[in-house]
Amino acid sequence: MILLAEKPIDGTSLEDPSTARGALSEFYRAFNARDLKLMETNWEQSDEAAMDNPVGGIKRGWPEIRMVYERIFTSAARVQVEFFDYTLHESDEIFWAIGRERGTLSRGDLQLELAIRTTRLFRRDESGRWRQVHHHGSIDDPDLLARYQSAVR
Repeated sequence: MILLAEKPIDGTSLEDPSTARGALSEFYRAFNARDLKLMETNWEQSDEAAMDNPVGGIKRGWPEIRMVYERIFTSAARVQVEFFDYTLHESDEIFWAIGRERGTLSRGDLQLELAIRTTRLFRRDESGRWRQVHHHGSIDDPDLLARYQSAVR
């Protein structure tokens, strides 16, 4: 089943994480609130979890992925994003979301408008809850990428 984007997902709506939109909303709530515990709940706790993004590069397994979020969450830079212009593709055991993130990074006088291409893959666990197992994000603009990496690191 393919669902087209209805409205951006920013984590402000409390949706059931046993639904695809709810699992995505939970991720963005955790990210925008810098909530590492909720982020851990959202991700699958296995060596199969993998992430490739502009801040952390390729990371495998929750312990490595966690370090990237810790760096972002404890940075002086404040990052807020929402997921938009997306499609959700769902089957019984997995769903994947393909779209874009937009938002801002604020650090002192620095203000960046973010534009990130994003794909996320979730797998249903034994309790019926969706857990994120893969994320890939990329920034097309090389100047924006360098400025984002510098601000977060």
